[in-house]
Amino acid sequence: MTANGCGVVKAQETDFVYQAVYRYLTQLIDEAGSSSAVRLPSLRQLADRLNVSISTVQYAYALLEKENRVYSIAKSGYYAQALPTIEMPGSGNDLLETVYVNARRPGMCVLSADDPATLQPLDSPLLMLERELLRQYPRQPQLLLQPCGDLELRTVLAARYTSSTTNCWHADDVYVGADLRGVLEILISVLELRGATVVVESPCDWIILRLLETAGVRVIELPLLEGGVIDPQRLESLLKSEPVRLILLSSILSMPHGSLLSQANRQTVAHLLGCHGTWVLENDCYSELDEAVGTDRLRDWLDPDRLLIFSTFEKFIGAEAPFGYVLSHHWRSELQRHFLLRAFRLSPIRQKAIARLLAGGRLDQHLSVLRRMLRERRTPLIQLLRERLGDVLQIVEPQGGATIWARSLRPVDMGNVFHRLLKQQIIIAPGELFSLQGLHAHHLRLSPLFNGDHDLVSVAGLLGEALRLAPSD
Repeated sequence: MTANGCGVVKAQETDFVYQAVYRYLTQLIDEAGSSSAVRLPSLRQLADRLNVSISTVQYAYALLEKENRVYSIAKSGYYAQALPTIEMPGSGNDLLETVYVNARRPGMCVLSADDPATLQPLDSPLLMLERELLRQYPRQPQLLLQPCGDLELRTVLAARYTSSTTNCWHADDVYVGADLRGVLEILISVLELRGATVVVESPCDWIILRLLETAGVRVIELPLLEGGVIDPQRLESLLKSEPVRLILLSSILSMPHGSLLSQANRQTVAHLLGCHGTWVLENDCYSELDEAVGTDRLRDWLDPDRLLIFSTFEKFIGAEAPFGYVLSHHWRSELQRHFLLRAFRLSPIRQKAIARLLAGGRLDQHLSVLRRMLRERRTPLIQLLRERLGDVLQIVEPQGGATIWARSLRPVDMGNVFHRLLKQQIIIAPGELFSLQGLHAHHLRLSPLFNGDHDLVSVAGLLGEALRLAPSD
């Protein structure tokens, strides 16, 4: 048996065999990286090579066909789908586009990603549950329209977010959409944020910032202080001097900064917002990755009647669960209408499977393992960066998540650093991506989740060299 075959056999210990074959094939496709079609091994060749059954190989190929990664020709075999010719952004006029496009090129060392679940996806138990549910719920005409999501999933989510008789939620307060972007677009419409003033903590996720910018929202950024706390005096000044329609804050774990709001800071901020009657949109996407399990969330100190919460399953379950969701006690008719008009095509069986993962405790077991694995991946990278780059880079100690926030100790042109590393097939996320107002220009976000044959020490050395050689900003 070949070395690759041994890898597949080893993967069988924890995964379905077809998943190992699927991953092997995706690596072959990525390595091909060609603009012309590349012929792939036949069913029998691959079965012999990996010591698996032909039906297993056939199923893996079928999955790739559904994803348009491969296609078959009768009596000829399977071929990798030719990649479209991409015009690479020239001088980086749109930095975010440059990051996205290059991160998808074969052979790149992607230090910019924020996909925690890729380290330990929950797709195997999710798909297994889905198959069981398909037997229980045979395919039949949908007599009951559920535009806001499957009732079972909404009920489980409502229970998961209920923490007291004051802070309680019901299924009718929960709305599930196809993905986080779609849910946020609905919120922007329902809350009539176009032209309105919204305060966001900064640094802020670039997806959120781009959505607000595209919608014509006036965004005021509230930079986090040293230690990741919110400045109460600055916040109060904004609330008094600006017509703030809404403030967007993290539930507990502020990403990409990676810090936790202290309990005292959460209480102070909540008191200020309550005094001013400010509506709060709580970003709960990362709270499940907080290593201080059991910590109170910001929402526990807020007026629930002036609160909306949004999140997604994708960060901790994986790409098989891309759904986004929002919780709100208000705007029921408007939210229902927008979800109905958006007509999200959501698999009810997939939603039920997610609900069973949550209700049965399987998700909480998974989260405990995922948090540990993320910490084990971050720790050696942080240690290496401090040892080798301590003279040029200051690391913010993350309290969870899959990324590391860092600041250059001198004001360098981080764009120069980015493009120098890009030529060496390394992708970082410059700090300017996390602001609309030019903040964090000397910061960068790094990820310890990169795959491939890249040596960690060598990558750190190239990063340090790029920072030391970059011109001052």
